[in-house]
Amino acid sequence: MWRRSGAKIFIWSTVAALVVGALGLMQPLDDQLRVLRNMARQKAPSGDIVVIGIDDKSLEHIGSWPWSRTRHAELVDKLKAAGADRIFFDIFFNATTTKTADRALGQALKRAGNVYLAATKVENVASGDMRSKLPLEPYRKVAGVVSVATKYAGSSAIRATRYDTDFGDFRAPTMAVELAKARGQSGEAFPIDYAIDLSAIPFVSADDVLSGNFDPRSVRGKSVIIGAGSVEMGDLYYLPGRGQINGVYINVLAAETLKAGGTINLGWSLPVAVISLLCAINLFARRRWIGRIALVAGVALLTVGALMAEEHGVFYDIVPALVLLSTSAGTRAWWSFRRSYKVRGNINAVSGLPNLNALREKAPPENAVVVSARVRNYPEISSALPPEAERLLVDQIVARLALGARGASIYQGDEGIFVWVCDPEVAGADQLDALHALFRSPALVDGKPIDLSVTLGIDADGSRTLANRIGATLVAANEASTEGLRWKAYDPAKLADAEWKLSLLGRLDAAIDSGEVWVAYQPQLDLRTGQICGAEALVRWSHPEKGEVSPMEFVLAAEQHNRIDKLTAFVLGDAIRAAAAFQDNGRTFDIAVNISARLLEKPGLVALVRDMLHDSGLMAERLTLEVTESAAMTSGRASIRTLEELGSLGINVSIDDYGTGFSTLEYFKNIPATEVKIDRSFVGAIDRNASDRVMVRSTIELAHSLGRSVVAEGVETQEILSELITMGCDKAQGYLIGRPMKLLSLAKLLQSEGDMRAA
Repeated sequence: MWRRSGAKIFIWSTVAALVVGALGLMQPLDDQLRVLRNMARQKAPSGDIVVIGIDDKSLEHIGSWPWSRTRHAELVDKLKAAGADRIFFDIFFNATTTKTADRALGQALKRAGNVYLAATKVENVASGDMRSKLPLEPYRKVAGVVSVATKYAGSSAIRATRYDTDFGDFRAPTMAVELAKARGQSGEAFPIDYAIDLSAIPFVSADDVLSGNFDPRSVRGKSVIIGAGSVEMGDLYYLPGRGQINGVYINVLAAETLKAGGTINLGWSLPVAVISLLCAINLFARRRWIGRIALVAGVALLTVGALMAEEHGVFYDIVPALVLLSTSAGTRAWWSFRRSYKVRGNINAVSGLPNLNALREKAPPENAVVVSARVRNYPEISSALPPEAERLLVDQIVARLALGARGASIYQGDEGIFVWVCDPEVAGADQLDALHALFRSPALVDGKPIDLSVTLGIDADGSRTLANRIGATLVAANEASTEGLRWKAYDPAKLADAEWKLSLLGRLDAAIDSGEVWVAYQPQLDLRTGQICGAEALVRWSHPEKGEVSPMEFVLAAEQHNRIDKLTAFVLGDAIRAAAAFQDNGRTFDIAVNISARLLEKPGLVALVRDMLHDSGLMAERLTLEVTESAAMTSGRASIRTLEELGSLGINVSIDDYGTGFSTLEYFKNIPATEVKIDRSFVGAIDRNASDRVMVRSTIELAHSLGRSVVAEGVETQEILSELITMGCDKAQGYLIGRPMKLLSLAKLLQSEGDMRAA
C-alpha cells in the first residue's frame, strides 16, 4: 500500500517542481534566497574600475540634464590627462545636437583614442520590432562601441548579461566584457554576482573631474565609466537586495564578476534531477535511516551547497528542487501523521470529547436537527485556566447541555463550540429556552464562580451536507448573539445570497453577453458655451431577478479578482461607438470612460483603444480615459508609460476623484494627464463651506496653470453651478445637468437642446 502511495507522492511532487521551474512561478523567491546568500559571502571589488558619476552635485553646479557635448568632451580630455587607461560612456550619443558641440566631442574622442561608447537595442512599442541605438557614425570611427543592452528576468530584476550583442552589421561586446578585458561564448549570457560590495566601488563626481578637484591617482591606469549617478536622470534598474540603482553599476558589477573569474548558470533542471533521486531514496528505501540521510543530503545541497557553489562562480536555481523536496518529504510526513493519529485527530485534546471532525464523519437521519451552543467568552476563560481546570469547566458545560440533548452525543469544537444532532421534538422553542436558562447560574471551578455567555443556533434543513449544516448553526448562533437573542434558527434564504456572491463573476460574464449589462451616459456641460459637450459612460447591470445590481458590488469584485478586462472592453466599445455616431451626425461630442489601474499594468490596453478608435472612426481627442487619483499616485513605471502612450495617440487622460488621494504637487505635475476631475465631496459644499470653496478654486487655478482642463462632478444646484462658472471651471457634471441615462434618452436630450438653439 505504501509503495503505491509513495509512487503517487513522487510523481506529483516531480510534476509540481517541473511546472514551477518551466514557468518560473517562484522566481522572486529564488531571487530573495540568492540575496541572503549574497549577504553571507559579500566580497570587495577589484578597484580597477572607477565610476565617474553625474550625481546631484554635478547637476546642481553644472546644470540640468542633458549636458552639452562640449562638457563630455571636457570630461574626456581631463580623464585622459589624468592617466585613465580607458574611458567608457554609459550615455547614448545616437542623435545630433549642435554642430559645434558634436564636433567638439568627436575631436576629444579622437585625441583620447581610448574611449568606448554605449549602444543598445530598443523595441518599437507600436510594431514590436527591435531597432539599434548606435553612436553617431563619426563617433564610431574614432571610438569603440560596446553594448549595454539588458533583459529583465521574470521578477523585474537583471540577473544576467550577455557577452555580446548582434547589431545586424556587426556584433559588439557588452560594456562589462570590455571593462573586464574578458571574452566569452558569443550570444551566451552569464549571471551577475551581486555579492560584490556595491559601496566599495570607487566613485568620483563628474563635477570634481570638471573642476579639477580630484586626485588624478584615483583614475590613473584604471578603466573609468561615465554614467548617471542621480535618480533625477532615470536609467534606474532593480538590483536584488538593494532596490533601484543607476544602470552604470549593473555594468560595473557584471565586469567585476568577469574579473573575479566569471560565472556559469546551471539553471533549475539539474538540481531537480539530483533532488528527485534523493527523494526517491527517501520515499522507497527499506531502511528509514537511509531515507533520512538522503533527505539531509538534499537539504544540504540546496542550502550550504548553493552557497559554496556560488562562491566558486557556479549558480543554480534552488526553488523548483526545493518544491520537489519539501512536497515529497512533507507529504510523506503528513501521510504518516494521519495514519498514526487518525483516531487522536477526532478527539479534543483537553476534554477527551469527540470533536467536529468525528461528527462530520457521521450520517444523521434527514429529519434530524443540528444544534450548536457557542460559549462566547470561552477564549477569555480558557486563557486564564490551566488544562486541568479547563477540563472541569467543559465537564460542567457538557452536563448542562446533555439535559437539552436528551442522550445525543455532544461534540466539542474549538473556542467554546459544542454541537449535537437530535430529533426535531427535542429542539423546540421551549426546550431551547429552558436549555439557555440553565446557563444563567455560573459554573464553579475550584470553588470560583465563572459566568458563561451562551447562544444557541439550529438548522433543520436535512437536504444539505452535515458540514454545511454545522456551519449554518454557528452562523445562527453568532447572529443570535449580535441581535441579543437566546437562540436562532438558520434562515435558508441567506443561502441564495451566499450563492449569488460566490457566482457573481461567472454571472457577470454571461450578463455582458446576454445584454443585461448596459452603459448609462451622464451628460457633461461646457460652462463656457452653456451647451452639453459630452458624457461619462457608466456601467449598469439589470438582473432579471435581483433587479439593479450596484456597480460598487460587481465592478469592485471584477477588479479584485483580475476579471475587469472584458467589462472594460464592453464599456469602451459601447461608449466609443456612441460618440462616433454623434460625430457622424455632425455633433462634436466627448466621451469619458473609467479605466481600472490594474489594466494600466497589463499589455494590450493601448492597442485595444487604438483599434476601437480606428474601427469606429472616432477622433482620438474626443475620448477621455479617467484614472482615479489614488490609482494615479500608486502607478508604477509601466502604468505611467501606458498613460504616456495613450496621450501620444491624442487621447485625453483625466485624474478622477481629485482631492481624495492626497497627492503631492510634484506628483500631480508629473502625471501625464490633460484633465482634472474634482470629486463631488468637495464640489457639493462650495456654496456653504469656505475650505471646500478655496480647495476647488485653487485646484482650478493650479490645473489651468499646468495647461489642464477641469471638470466638477456632483453639481446638483444652480448656486453651485454659478459659483463654478465664476471660478472659471471648464465643465460640470451632476444631477442638475442630467442623471445617468440610456443612449436613446441622451440623444433626445441633445436633440431638444438643438431644437432650442434653432428656435
